[in-house]
Amino acid sequence: MKALSISIEKLQEILNTVRPIGWGAADILQSYYRGEAQQDLNVNDKKDGPVTAADLATNHYILDKLKEAFKNEDFGYLTEETHQGSTEPIPGEWVWIVDPLDGTRDFIDKTGEYAVHIALTYQRRPVLAVVVVPEAAKLYYATKGQGTFVETRDGQVNAIAASQKNQIEELCLVASRTHRDDRFKQLIETLPFKAKNYVGSVGCKISTILEQQSDVYISLSGKSAPKDWDFAAPELILTEAGGKFTLFSGEELTYNKGDVKQWGGIMASNGNCHEALCQKATEILAKIDG
Repeated sequence: MKALSISIEKLQEILNTVRPIGWGAADILQSYYRGEAQQDLNVNDKKDGPVTAADLATNHYILDKLKEAFKNEDFGYLTEETHQGSTEPIPGEWVWIVDPLDGTRDFIDKTGEYAVHIALTYQRRPVLAVVVVPEAAKLYYATKGQGTFVETRDGQVNAIAASQKNQIEELCLVASRTHRDDRFKQLIETLPFKAKNYVGSVGCKISTILEQQSDVYISLSGKSAPKDWDFAAPELILTEAGGKFTLFSGEELTYNKGDVKQWGGIMASNGNCHEALCQKATEILAKIDG
């Protein structure tokens, strides 16, 4: 793993190991969501959002399984539940970035819109990703350059791709029900989208773009910002499905930089109007901030 590249075949081997881990993580979350463990969530409200026993149990499971499976590999690990506020990057070129429960508030509120994110990054860019949406019984996965696929609980696998809509006025925005400050509200109300969907969890939002129920997701940092584990896996499953996921400037996101927060304006789309959307968003914000 210390080499400067990795074969497509090796990435597929790794993916074949990680997909069952994703399903196992979904099983744990669902046991808390509706099973016997439901009464033992032990919700702890922290500055960056709530943490529950489900987050911690799933995090422990994923890390144990990855480290057991890849004990001979030179991998680093960055997860939401083990990050202690360090400003130093995780050492190494190959780093797993994991969110065991994306959408904790939705999990607590029983919207069903929560997900599991597991991404492998190389030199700060995602090359393998698994996003599981337990309540939809779907697991989305991708490796760099090989497309995006969706797997169902019965083992069926199909390729999946974002929509081909190519006019901003035809597009549907997916956004959170909450977490919207005035600046962001003005931005999304000014952009001429045809419709808006309101969905929790970044993983669930991006899955709606893959399922062609939505076309655009926008992140705009305010007092805080999304973290590496919110975006690393969803980015790859979108871009490998034909979409784009960049800063408003058009620059790629990078991960494991030390500061895990993804500041600024970030556009995720089906890809066809991406540059125009970024330009319009930049112009609108300049007027808002002017």
